[in-house]
Amino acid sequence: MSTGPDDAFGGTVKTISIDCAGVTDIAEFWQRYLDAVQPGDADLFGRNLDAFWDAIEGGGPGWPGPVRLVFTNTGQMKSLKTVDGGSFLEKLRRIAGEATRIDIELT
Repeated sequence: MSTGPDDAFGGTVKTISIDCAGVTDIAEFWQRYLDAVQPGDADLFGRNLDAFWDAIEGGGPGWPGPVRLVFTNTGQMKSLKTVDGGSFLEKLRRIAGEATRIDIELT
């Protein structure tokens, strides 16, 4: 973990990196997220994209705090599908682009 850009209050935002190298299923992705973020309410986190949105935008279970999230090696997750058959990676990219409370980067 490192420090990142300044937040709105002039402080430095901590950066949390989540390495997605070798992720072969969505459950493994969420476990890596929870291992990196270590939220106090991890047992309540829904481990899906809707729950992730609720966490980062609404402070729900899985809230990482005021941080910058960097997901690395995401290209390796191109084959992962959501329950509706859509691309998990594309939906995660959309969330990253729409998020307003937390800066999210996918590399």
